[in-house]
Amino acid sequence: MATSHGAGLTGKTSITMNLFALIILVTLAGTYLVKLVADLLNLGAASPVLPEAFREVYEPEAYRRSQEYLKANTIFSLFDSSFDLLLLLVFWFAGGFNLLDQHIRAWGFDPVINGVIFTGALLLLQGLAGLPFSIYHTFVLEERFGFNKTTPKVFVADLLKTLLLTLLIGAPLLALVFWFFEHAGTFGWLMAWGGMVLFSLILQYVAPTWIMPMFNKFVPLEEGELRQAIMQYAADVRFPLSGIFVIDGSKRSAKGNAFFTGFGKNKRIALFDTLIKNHSTPELVAVLAHEIGHFKKKHILMSMVLSMLNLGLVFWLLSMFMNNRMLFDAFFMQETSVYASLLFFMMLYSPAEFILSILMQILSRHNEFEADRFAVTTYNKGSLLADALKKLSRQNLSNLTPHPFHVFLNYSHPPVLQRVERIVEAARH
Repeated sequence: MATSHGAGLTGKTSITMNLFALIILVTLAGTYLVKLVADLLNLGAASPVLPEAFREVYEPEAYRRSQEYLKANTIFSLFDSSFDLLLLLVFWFAGGFNLLDQHIRAWGFDPVINGVIFTGALLLLQGLAGLPFSIYHTFVLEERFGFNKTTPKVFVADLLKTLLLTLLIGAPLLALVFWFFEHAGTFGWLMAWGGMVLFSLILQYVAPTWIMPMFNKFVPLEEGELRQAIMQYAADVRFPLSGIFVIDGSKRSAKGNAFFTGFGKNKRIALFDTLIKNHSTPELVAVLAHEIGHFKKKHILMSMVLSMLNLGLVFWLLSMFMNNRMLFDAFFMQETSVYASLLFFMMLYSPAEFILSILMQILSRHNEFEADRFAVTTYNKGSLLADALKKLSRQNLSNLTPHPFHVFLNYSHPPVLQRVERIVEAARH
């Protein structure tokens, strides 16, 4: 299945090869331009008039800074995405994929090992190229608007921990996928998919206790008014809650957040210390009610299932394009391989991935509305979720008037003004 083929081409093959390259190029350029248009429309939609619903929490100066923050982030994103696209095109048309592949093959390792090194080298090059942008965003842009709390020591430690996890977890998992496609024959894609699904489930279970604490401290919420109120609400909605934790989000940013992670006995609800600092107990319980709503409405399970089904589709289609000579010719490759097949197919699959991502965003926004309504209807002070969202928007300098097209492409959550209006309406009924 992994046998290499010669690089000789017939006229018909050359046309088809060019078609593969054309599809990928059009997709790259098209996606870039569509996102650029969305960003420009989003900047144009920034209103100088503060929405009435936010007059109590958003001072005029803070609202002005939120629009400056939007502009600065949009310009940064434009430079970042432009650089990424340019780097990819230069590397591609300079024959970089083939040069790297030939260099690794010369070492004489097994194809599976070659694949791990090939993929790791590309990820390392991408990471190094993007490092200046990451440094600028953290220590210049976020610092300018008062968000950054990350020290150089924490920044470097995060990079090293991520690299360590990639080596200890990512590399063996990738090797397993390559091995299945290399040696398992016709049903290699099915076995690789099964392995990835099993790994994802295990990771969801162990990440809250083994991996996430490598980056942040999870301290059990101490006894007191807040814990008692949360436990009372959890009992009211019959949600077995054993883990309520405070996470030291202020270690990296002044922004507030809360999230639900894990499942089974290891499920955790985590509240950022920055969130607790700026909200009342009823507001925090309302935020938690929203997170529990995601669990009760099976949004988390739904997202996991859809992600796994998409992965299965990708692996099945990949098996059909495995070692496709025409696809490899599009990237000027001398020899075919399982590992490069995976990379090149994912680039060919990117139009479908782009459409699927939009559909997933639509579903996610629907789920957010549903979780908001759950909080309002199950907690006697659920309407205070609107107040919590307003304060979060002020704290995070959120854009209150995003353009609908930008929301359509990029937002996993509905615009905060729409959420507040829906919450107020639900509280009246």
